[in-house]
Amino acid sequence: MNNSHKTALITGASGGIGYELARLFARDRYDLVLVARSKEKLERLGDELGKKFGVSVKVIVKDLASPSAPEELLAEVRQASINVDVLVNNAGYATYGPFAKNDLRNELDMMQVNMVALTHLTKLFLPGMLERHDGKILNVASTASFQPGPLMAVYYATKAYVLSFSEALAEELQGTGVTVTALCPGPTRTGFQSRANLEGARLLRGIMDVRPVAIAGYRALMRGQRVVIPGRVNWLFAESVRFGPRRLVTGIVRYMQEREH
Repeated sequence: MNNSHKTALITGASGGIGYELARLFARDRYDLVLVARSKEKLERLGDELGKKFGVSVKVIVKDLASPSAPEELLAEVRQASINVDVLVNNAGYATYGPFAKNDLRNELDMMQVNMVALTHLTKLFLPGMLERHDGKILNVASTASFQPGPLMAVYYATKAYVLSFSEALAEELQGTGVTVTALCPGPTRTGFQSRANLEGARLLRGIMDVRPVAIAGYRALMRGQRVVIPGRVNWLFAESVRFGPRRLVTGIVRYMQEREH
């Protein structure tokens, strides 16, 4: 890696928000460690960014649903003598449907990726940042973090965890030189909806393009802002649910999650 550049490690970098964040970091001359399951997509992105921006890119193929993946990832980074200055915990996915009918293994793997791997990677890379008195962590949460989500009950719960964890950690780290930012996008035009089988849900009416979401998260990260919600409508909804009766809010979310007939 180029020692004159800082390095950002991005999980889920092969598409969507992670892909756009990688481009933003490369534009600002960050070397990159790109992590995802798809070797071909990662290598293609790495070649593109390396040639266009003159940065060094290390590709690590890893499935974060495996409990051993975070430790293996750390070992590969250390073997390459890389100091991670920015950690972007972007990898995540959702499942859709009634909890009683959804596949248990899929939901347990989702909890592993969305919560456990995120926490594990933060635990592994944070000490180095604290030693250097310099570092940034971006955790991709969701507007789902702010209320329960019928028909996506486990996914919404995982994102509530990410937001709570991020805000608490940000407060703990105040004055250390390390900041934590939670990015809370609403529905965003990525491969997320297809994997979650969400097509046709009313929730997708106000879907945002991925680039402005990534830009909002990147700018908030660089400012050290604790929470960012891209899009005025998303911000208004996330704020308004705090004042509504919980049962009413849950009913509204269920209506939005249901498919239009």
